[in-house]
Amino acid sequence: MSVKTNACRILDKCQAAYTLHEYEWDEEHLDVETVAAKVGLQPGQLFKTLVLRGDKTGVLAACIPGDRELNLKSLASVSGNKKVEMVPVKDIQALTGYIRGGVSPLGMKKKYPFYLHASIQAMPLVSISAGRRGLQIFLHGDDLIAASEGQLADIVQ
Repeated sequence: MSVKTNACRILDKCQAAYTLHEYEWDEEHLDVETVAAKVGLQPGQLFKTLVLRGDKTGVLAACIPGDRELNLKSLASVSGNKKVEMVPVKDIQALTGYIRGGVSPLGMKKKYPFYLHASIQAMPLVSISAGRRGLQIFLHGDDLIAASEGQLADIVQ
């Protein structure tokens, strides 16, 4: 496969081992369960990247297992905010360079504060968006921690 996204280039620079997995997608089925089934993983192995805004820090991102829900209060606390809220979908591309369903934790337009759910440390195989719809990166959890320079935290409900 000759596709190289910004996320792939970052992993290459870090010398992280990864594989790319393409799948057929459509606008109506961008949910974690559908994508996991198409790439042959459990939903908990797909880490979804969420873009938020804090009342004190501004834009930040969080990456959590696909079968879990983000705990906004926990993320606010760990990020030094009183409150965080999801960024409207219409603003995601301008902030990150990515569109809904293709937001990668690697290679955003700007380096925002980034928080990873701590469970990733124990995971030998996780999947993240490669930066476009229909393309996932499989890699070791520790490699994502290193490449993203993310802060580990308990940020799920």
